[in-house]
Amino acid sequence: MQVVYNFGREDAANREALGRLIASVTRFLDPDAVLAATAEGLAFTESRPLGGTWVLDALWQRLEIGKTMKRLLKGRRLDPNAERVLFALVANRALAPSSKLAASRWVNNDVHIDGLASTSDDACYRAMDWLIEISAKLEEAVFGQVANLLNLEVDLLFFDTTSTYFETEEADEALPRNERGEVVAEEKATDEHKRKGFRSFGKSKDHRDDLPQVVIGMAVARTGIPVRVWSWPGHTGDSALIRQVKDDMRDWTLSKIVWVADRGFASEQNRLHLRKGDHHYIIGEKLRSGSAEATAALARQGRYQEVRDNLRVKEVRIREDERFVICFNPEAATRDAKTRGRLVTQLTELIDGTDALSATKRAELRGVISTKPGLNRYLRTTPGGLLRIDAARIKTEENLDGKYLLRTSDPKMTAEDIALGYKQLLEVERGWRDMKQVIDLRPVFHRREDRIRAHVLLCWLALLLARIAETTTGHTWPTLRHDLDKITLGTFTGPAGTFQQRTEITKHQHDLLHALQIDTPPRIYKLTPPSR
Repeated sequence: MQVVYNFGREDAANREALGRLIASVTRFLDPDAVLAATAEGLAFTESRPLGGTWVLDALWQRLEIGKTMKRLLKGRRLDPNAERVLFALVANRALAPSSKLAASRWVNNDVHIDGLASTSDDACYRAMDWLIEISAKLEEAVFGQVANLLNLEVDLLFFDTTSTYFETEEADEALPRNERGEVVAEEKATDEHKRKGFRSFGKSKDHRDDLPQVVIGMAVARTGIPVRVWSWPGHTGDSALIRQVKDDMRDWTLSKIVWVADRGFASEQNRLHLRKGDHHYIIGEKLRSGSAEATAALARQGRYQEVRDNLRVKEVRIREDERFVICFNPEAATRDAKTRGRLVTQLTELIDGTDALSATKRAELRGVISTKPGLNRYLRTTPGGLLRIDAARIKTEENLDGKYLLRTSDPKMTAEDIALGYKQLLEVERGWRDMKQVIDLRPVFHRREDRIRAHVLLCWLALLLARIAETTTGHTWPTLRHDLDKITLGTFTGPAGTFQQRTEITKHQHDLLHALQIDTPPRIYKLTPPSR
């Protein structure tokens, strides 16, 4: 054997210098001959998406989620790949939502994840169990990293709830629970602990009151970043939940916060609780509630101030310790008027000629209409039992078209900032929409309470990473997902072994990675000599 050139030890070799040497030599050779020599006997065996997991993993590491998980899981008897499995489950929710069984197949056959060549559904379930064990400390650590790295504005914190139902007709076994909805051991249970199943019947926000459900809450910063989630039994009402949420986040070293919530959280007890710690609130108030505040606000005269986004505001003084702002949207007023017109027309057609019916028949029709709130709102019954359009109610409704009422304890915010702050509550609604339609919160393929809670946490982490990518690039996550998954990793095998090479990065993909401050994936991923 004759040594032509000594390249040195493999682990000490300068790969860039070797690359330049090879490039310099091949300049003097026929390109077609070089290609034929290098490709001889090679077979292209598979291609897997790489870009989506590459970006998500980079954000995962930037937020130190993996590092935090490894620290919190240290000392436990578990799979050394536990952190990688949890990342894979989060990436699966963001890129190809599926059951945990399908997720393991996705990892094994359909995608490339650094540090995780394969997994199993059992490993996925075990990882979810570990996630629940560390969830409280993990959520706080993630919030701290998000706030620091993104200079997160938490002066306004938005909170809202949703529900997700299960395709089963039976609720879970009723167990004693504390006021937080957590299970209490039987030997410690008292009469104060209500017995309910986790999946239980309640007021469904998906209009499926016929199926058991769970209630989920989410806190979102003004930039749309979801900072925390909660899960409660399906029967839980909204009203008291915001007090628990505030208490849970009390120790997260937050500065002065203005809590923003919808009118379902407007009880006096909630408002007093949100004021603790020199915090404030902006909460919607029901104009149609007939409350003293709503009546007084509507009765006050004054001019509306024009603000941006097709919005006009008028502040009215009713109480010394609170401020009230009436918001008016002309476009919404037009829509309200058209909707009411259609309902009144439909109701008129239903009751036309009913004077000739018997009292029993009119009562039956009255009962049918009472089940349709939109129509029933504009119907009145005369003392003689005749059905009529309620003209007075229509006039009252006309005065409410396009308007909503806000109340706040903050003495310094302008009326415009109050209105625009509340309008940002739409970010939570967008979060729920993306959680259900992009991350695919439902269907939930779990029956055990702890794994349902773990599933919600995985969905939250997926939404968090996706939202950070969106706010950084200005593109929606479905668009980013589509563009990034075009960066693939091809596998080639031949007499010289196996190697993996990624596709070329397009200018658009490069711009996305640059905006995210993420390096491009290596061109050559893996070189494996043939087995001897």
